Amino acid sequence: MCEFCIKHGEGQKWYLSMRNYSRELLEQKGSEQYMEHFMVRFEEDFGRGLASLDSAGRLPIAGRFIRRMASRRQKAIHWGQVVPVEDVEQILDLQSSIVRMPCVCRSLTAGREARFCLGVGVDITGMLGKYPDYSESFEVLEKDEAKSLARSFDQQGLVHSVWTFKTPYIGGICNCDQDCLAYRTQVKTQTMPVMFRAEYVALVDLDLCNGCKKCMLHCQFGAIRYSAALKRATIETGLCYGCGVCRALCGQGAIKLKPRSEFASLPW
Repeated sequence: MCEFCIKHGEGQKWYLSMRNYSRELLEQKGSEQYMEHFMVRFEEDFGRGLASLDSAGRLPIAGRFIRRMASRRQKAIHWGQVVPVEDVEQILDLQSSIVRMPCVCRSLTAGREARFCLGVGVDITGMLGKYPDYSESFEVLEKDEAKSLARSFDQQGLVHSVWTFKTPYIGGICNCDQDCLAYRTQVKTQTMPVMFRAEYVALVDLDLCNGCKKCMLHCQFGAIRYSAALKRATIETGLCYGCGVCRALCGQGAIKLKPRSEFASLPW
């Protein structure tokens, strides 16, 4: 399991611990103030931080040290983990408040509003309602509505992830693609880690796969390969983040998720 499961989940999936969504933790960590600041100052703060990391990247030795320190700080403040849609549904079942809201990443990278994010936790509607400019785009959801939305995001190939706002308080579920800053920071540019891979890894059953290649269209991480000799798709487990969205396009049921803990050499 990832290190947060040990630190914040008593050896279980940390994002399924009710304590990590509790009002007690929200107040103890000052997460509400951090979330408010995050929404209002995101573009300014992230732009400045990214510029610093880009500069550090040009200094091989110092750059590695700065990235390690920045990643350590991220773990304490705003860190994520990829989760499959089944776990998203379990997370939603724990919530007393769910809000669909604009994605701050896509506002910055694509210059347009895209409501792919879910705010979760205690009284998230009241907290974010302090900002009329933002709250006009909020949509309060019932649990079944939120689950249906998550499934539709799965069909679109969006990668689900949970995020802390003053770790270990969890305040959001993101649904990401290559427009998202977490993806760009960790996967595309490899500037620094900002999230864990899922507690799972995907595998293809070669007896069921018909070689249609549809799963390759959904993989955000370039982990799916096609063998012309076998006429089958295979997954490079070292690249797989275990998001599970590749399953959504597989009409053969050929892709399954297995616990990452069964593969000791795989990265988190």
